[in-house]
Amino acid sequence: MSADTLRRIIVLRHAKADWPNQVDDHERPLADRGRLQAPDAGRWLTDSGINPDYVLCSTALRTRETWKLAVHELPKRARKTVHEDRIYEASPGEIIAVLQETPDEYRDVVLVGHNPGVLGLTQILAGDQGDPDALARLQNGGFPTAAIAVLGFTGPWKSVEPGVARLDTFHTPHED
Repeated sequence: MSADTLRRIIVLRHAKADWPNQVDDHERPLADRGRLQAPDAGRWLTDSGINPDYVLCSTALRTRETWKLAVHELPKRARKTVHEDRIYEASPGEIIAVLQETPDEYRDVVLVGHNPGVLGLTQILAGDQGDPDALARLQNGGFPTAAIAVLGFTGPWKSVEPGVARLDTFHTPHED
């Protein structure tokens, strides 16, 4: 792929997690609601024509469970999935550093992570560039569980930095 290749970062916050007693935060499982949200996120990706070829997933149990349930709704699996410990409790800058290491052979990357990192990452990468409705909903509503931000940018992965992208879409799940 050339340096002017259009790429997408699909930021997925893990689905709703449970808070069981005596469980370390890293090992928190999905709640019942999260087990419904995660496949819905996968269906939304499919319905939107997004089929990632590379996945960066936090090593936390709730993110791994979210992706495991979401991926079953996709028409095909990503070429590569990396469970990355550096995404857990990461700042936006730390997540950017992980994204910059993505091999340029990949075009669409899903990043499965946590708040406040995913909110900050999306805001920092897009700034005020993108769909006005998506930007307003992100600004006013935050980044709820199982929400998905689709950011587009042109260039190699090593060029990912604040302000390089535009927020094309921001999907939030329907709450019952």
